[in-house]
Amino acid sequence: MKNQISLGAWLILYLAGCTLEPHYQRPQPAVTPGWPAMPQSSAPAAGDSAGWPAQAAPGASQRSAAQIGWREFFTDPKLQTLIEQALLHNYDAQIAVLNIAGARAQYQIQRADLFPKISATGSETVEKFPAAVAPLASGAGTGTGTGTGVGGVGAASGSGVFRFFEAGIGFTSYELDLFGRIRSLNHEKLQQYLGFVETRRSTQISVIAEVANAYLTWLADSKLLRITEETLDSQQQSLNLIRMSFEGGVATALDLHQAETTVATAQANLAQYRRQVAQDQNALVVLLGEPLPSEFVADVDLDEESLLTDLPAGVPSEVLVQRPDILAAEHNLVAANANIGAARAAFFPSILLTGSYGTASTQLSGLFKQGSTAWTFSPQISLPIFAGGANVASLDLAKVQKNILVVQYEQAIQSGFREVADALAGRATLDSQVAADTALLEASSESFRLSNMRFTGGVDNYLGVLDSQRLLYTAQQSLVSVKLARLQNLVNLYKALGGGWFEHSS
Repeated sequence: MKNQISLGAWLILYLAGCTLEPHYQRPQPAVTPGWPAMPQSSAPAAGDSAGWPAQAAPGASQRSAAQIGWREFFTDPKLQTLIEQALLHNYDAQIAVLNIAGARAQYQIQRADLFPKISATGSETVEKFPAAVAPLASGAGTGTGTGTGVGGVGAASGSGVFRFFEAGIGFTSYELDLFGRIRSLNHEKLQQYLGFVETRRSTQISVIAEVANAYLTWLADSKLLRITEETLDSQQQSLNLIRMSFEGGVATALDLHQAETTVATAQANLAQYRRQVAQDQNALVVLLGEPLPSEFVADVDLDEESLLTDLPAGVPSEVLVQRPDILAAEHNLVAANANIGAARAAFFPSILLTGSYGTASTQLSGLFKQGSTAWTFSPQISLPIFAGGANVASLDLAKVQKNILVVQYEQAIQSGFREVADALAGRATLDSQVAADTALLEASSESFRLSNMRFTGGVDNYLGVLDSQRLLYTAQQSLVSVKLARLQNLVNLYKALGGGWFEHSS
């Protein structure tokens, strides 16, 4: 007999450690073993045959991008201040933190089902019977089936009113999780919680990249504003000179109107860049979640931005599966896999336990006296026989939801692969574009100087000066734009490789 009891107890413990979840296997990422071949720069910078200057911190090439903290990558103190402020106050970052708190609470709620819910209870039952029924109820000694079956005892003579008092502790509907249904649901909530943790990391990396890009855009537009102001001053001086020449009969009316046209164009561009700078500041305020720090100005030139420019790309399959957004997709996939286990368990018997221990009496003063002990124990087993196909449909739904998340996981891998590949393609070409635009600017500047000298010397008319000045202004704008694109491409590459997390621990 003891051996049978021990065997039964061992069997229950064994079943309690089992679930019906399918064995999880991570889907193989459908990406190539290496990144696509990148176009080589036609004008490689010194120190890098691939067209990328070696400005990385010592040892950076031995680490993944995810291990390079944002403070190490973004070394401009002003930008660091903005990132710190955004990580604390950005609305998306705050929502991500609150989502984690909500998922943690849901996990704790589901986990509580693994344990019986024990409650202390106290009750009074008062029943009134008709006069013809009351003697029968009193003689039967069972009342109306309430309490513990002693409701008829102690009734007031002839009144037909019965009282019953009870107090104790107990649990109701505690399910023995023999087939792992509750543990599978618990595992599902845990994976969803871990998914929100990774989503928070992904959100904060996105916030870092958005703040950096917005800051760089602000710097670029501020630079374009200064260039436009300088161009307007130069054109205004030329207009004054031509007006004097026109009044002296040297310059023609065409020269005067052309000079007025260039001044009006520069004034329109000035208004445009002033508007863009103001909008850039507004965009930063939204990202920061609060106003910009007092006396904060964009006085850093794009050429002075210190950003790491040597980020190790690594192996695609290793890099991508470690990105927070892809890790979040995988946690959701594991959660769906656990939900299949819960749906499978619904086909098997469930055992519910209800029990209580306490004291009962027909009088309040009789509670807790000797001989008033009362207890109940009510196990219940339920075996599904016919549910109209609901259990089969629930299992089919769980499998379909898992297949959907498998596709979404593979889609996230592909999207991440493209983001990195695009940023690497930009890294391989933007430096040569910067070099070409720099050479164009130098040539345009010299052309404008020579044209201006020939005009003031009376050799050429103002049309040559106008054309060379327009080319110079365009070259200046183009160089600022391509420098901005180069720096923003670096930021996007850093983000795509999963960097930017380790410097923030709150």
